[in-house]
Amino acid sequence: MTTWFHSWRAAVRIARRDAWRSKGRSFLVLAMIALPILGVSALDLTVRSAELTPAQRMERTLGAADARFSDARTGGVAILQDPEGEENTPAGDEYYLPGTAWPDGPTDVTKTIPAGSTVLADSSGTAKLTTHHGLLQTEVRELAAADPVARGIMRLREGRFPEKNDEIAATTRFLESSGLSVGSTLTARGFDRTYVISGSYELPSDLKAEQVNALPGAFLAPYAKAVEKAGLPKPDVSTTYLVKKAGGFTWNMVQAINTKGVLVTSRVVVLDPPADSEVPLYQKKGWGKNGGGVDAAALAVVGTVVGLAMLEICLLAGPAFAVGARRSRRQLGLVGANGGARSHIRAIVLSGGLVIGVAAALVGIVLALVLTFALRPLLEDYAGQRFGGFTVRPLELLAIAALAVLTGLLSAVIPAVTASRQTILASLTGRRGVRRSNRVLPLIGFGAVLLGAAIALYGSVVSDQFVLVAGGSAIAELGVVAMTPALVGLFGRASRWLPLSPRLALRDAVRNRGRTAPAVAAVLAAVAGTVAVSTYAASRDAQSLAEYRASLPYGAGAALVTEEGGRDVPAVRDAVQRTLPVDVRADVSRIVVGKPGCAPYGEGEGCGRFGVVIPPANECPLYAVAPDGSDLVDKYTEEQRRALAKDWRCLLRDGNGIYVEEGLLVADAPVLKVLGIDDPGAAKALADGKLVSFHRPQVDRNGTVGIKLITDPEAADRAVEQNKPVPGELKSFPAYQVPGSPDSYGVESVLSPAAAKAAGLTTVPLGALFSTDRMPSTEQLQRLDAEIAKLGSNVELTVEQGWVDENGLVLLALAVFAGLVTIGAAGIATGLAQADAEADLKTLAAVGAPPRVRRMLSGFQCGVVAAMGVVLGSAAGVLPAVGLRLTEEREQMRVYQETLDHGWGGVGDAPPPYVPIVVPWETLAALLVAVPLGAALLAALVTRSRGELARREAH
Repeated sequence: MTTWFHSWRAAVRIARRDAWRSKGRSFLVLAMIALPILGVSALDLTVRSAELTPAQRMERTLGAADARFSDARTGGVAILQDPEGEENTPAGDEYYLPGTAWPDGPTDVTKTIPAGSTVLADSSGTAKLTTHHGLLQTEVRELAAADPVARGIMRLREGRFPEKNDEIAATTRFLESSGLSVGSTLTARGFDRTYVISGSYELPSDLKAEQVNALPGAFLAPYAKAVEKAGLPKPDVSTTYLVKKAGGFTWNMVQAINTKGVLVTSRVVVLDPPADSEVPLYQKKGWGKNGGGVDAAALAVVGTVVGLAMLEICLLAGPAFAVGARRSRRQLGLVGANGGARSHIRAIVLSGGLVIGVAAALVGIVLALVLTFALRPLLEDYAGQRFGGFTVRPLELLAIAALAVLTGLLSAVIPAVTASRQTILASLTGRRGVRRSNRVLPLIGFGAVLLGAAIALYGSVVSDQFVLVAGGSAIAELGVVAMTPALVGLFGRASRWLPLSPRLALRDAVRNRGRTAPAVAAVLAAVAGTVAVSTYAASRDAQSLAEYRASLPYGAGAALVTEEGGRDVPAVRDAVQRTLPVDVRADVSRIVVGKPGCAPYGEGEGCGRFGVVIPPANECPLYAVAPDGSDLVDKYTEEQRRALAKDWRCLLRDGNGIYVEEGLLVADAPVLKVLGIDDPGAAKALADGKLVSFHRPQVDRNGTVGIKLITDPEAADRAVEQNKPVPGELKSFPAYQVPGSPDSYGVESVLSPAAAKAAGLTTVPLGALFSTDRMPSTEQLQRLDAEIAKLGSNVELTVEQGWVDENGLVLLALAVFAGLVTIGAAGIATGLAQADAEADLKTLAAVGAPPRVRRMLSGFQCGVVAAMGVVLGSAAGVLPAVGLRLTEEREQMRVYQETLDHGWGGVGDAPPPYVPIVVPWETLAALLVAVPLGAALLAALVTRSRGELARREAH
């Protein structure tokens, strides 16, 4: 034991001195290992610091209260909830049966709060607030934030929380966005009250929230009255209650309160949750607790990625250790001459990896600690929440450090074995001896290639498991890496046709496969990954281009506003006209039922909705419902469903285009021109007061289209649930069905304003559709966005720019990455080759070879390694991409056939899935030509033309 300790101690000391003596090479290897360790350690520290303990989460949610009571919106019907208070559902199973109405409606939460409790109301709504730049839609929260019960929910940054009804506090993000500051005055649109900003605060779990805080009753109620007085629907306000009670709320108390339709988030329950068997919600079908375990597939993927990353580092760092061992061969020979065994030689070289690995671990982890601590405010801002603390998990950091040490040791294994096999005489005299390549390793590699290819083929053709394709591809790539020495030998046969310098470089690389193969394998691994991702991305781009459906004709756009009865529509139309190269502008409106300010689909008090009626004769049989609410599609066979899926009644729109309520626009003939509808009959029909239809099923046998005005949405919903006729007033319009199937971009029908007015329909401005005489520039679109931002309106802006390639930058980045790895690996191999062939270079100089031969030889040595790695990597990288694409094709085809069998989605006339396999020839050309050429030129430039002329050593 003592002998082993002392021998390793001496080996470590020798390795440490060698590392210090060769600072450049040591720094290179240390950086290769330390940078990934730095990234992983920083990620671990950031993730762990961002994790909140249950106590911290409750402090940010409840403050100092014991529970938060919320209305579950079940009309008082009993509910089941999870211990966290995040999920709930009605307790009865009958609500899931067909024809049964889902419980809905408010509950008086205050009646469930125990007597003697301290209660604090917490209400939230929205309002458009005036800012330095215009208007900003902002969340308004009424909470007595200075009350001790609310302490911890908001963190004061400057000033104080509101103490008067005319004071308001704001989040720091709101102040940044609005251009206001503490002490500024604040008003709301359509509200004549003025508030003073008394302080700024932040929400620890939502730093990006744009929110203002007022005292209870100081803003939302008077603002709602002012809005209603203006004829607009009042904003929705949600109220929860912070409750503080001696002893808190146990799980049994929470369940008792649930019976009254109230959801409870209890501090006691969250800190000490009940067993899953005691949670009735988890016993309900479909409501089991989400598993917190690690996904085996995800773990396998992470393990594969980490393993391949370690392999890449070992392949890159291994030649560097080999360079060190080669330059220290006289020293190693002296160790052997003085009685050292081969194990001592191996220990010295391995200690080099150990020293570098330990140093890389220390440097990476220390830098991660320092940078994470120093950059904590920036990381918190990026994550959008304050960390619970600076959390360090020593065991996890030790595991990461062990990974660094293991990587260093593995990198030095092959150089250590190679150095220990050198005879003492060869080490002292500098002779290279006879080098024999391993004949077993290529056979193992060939077997791994066959096995990996078979697994990937099975995963792509027989199974639908992406993990099998990825795992098989990884095994095959490892096999190719193992076969690299043999493959390098095959490249050597091409040397006979090359000029002198490249022939010398290639033969030298083949003769010294021990240093060439790791570098070629490193290039191979990096290029294979790049080619695989590039091929997959290019294939997905081709599929995306084929499947792309335009939202509007090329260059056309839409700016739609559905809030506040279109109050800001004139300003939006004017902004579009001023900032964009508009050719034709079509002003459009929408039908409103109830108050003019009602939102679409009857959202808000006193609001209704409308619907375009599909005649019973035109209804798709596949969507028919039985009187009891059950689905009738099961009565058809698969062949009948496939036939019905092609029936014109069952063909659905493809979903592209703009989204408007019921697909109906109120507009004049210019909208047809914007939509690209070249049909004089359609324009004439609009002028004659007819409805223009692009959707055949909505036109009945009499050539009319019915629009039903629903004034009571709740009664209509109940009628739908009970499979009864929907109550409402029916308006019929003579219709013109546009012939053929032109793409109307989401618009199913158009009604002229005059016809709508004549029928007694109420309309409000919706916005504008417009065409342009040229594609708007980025600067013009940015100006339009700025103009809209000043209005503070929620504008749905669409400008059709055609299909955009989103992966071009990714492919370029991958090519650059592969190029850097290639140049680095080839440079290391070249340095090793120069150290190994110094005697040959001296001989060339002695016999009168021109100085440029030295540069040319160095350049070609580097280029040969780069070229071999790129060629092999390009061939190996195609396999995983093809396998993944074949797997996707099978999955999409399976879904397509299943959809046809069931008659889903109206895809009867849809083509089969198009899943192409596209090779990114530009990326491959850059890798195959530019990268080896660049590596060769770079090596030639940094190599000295003249070496030191010396007498050749006798052998």
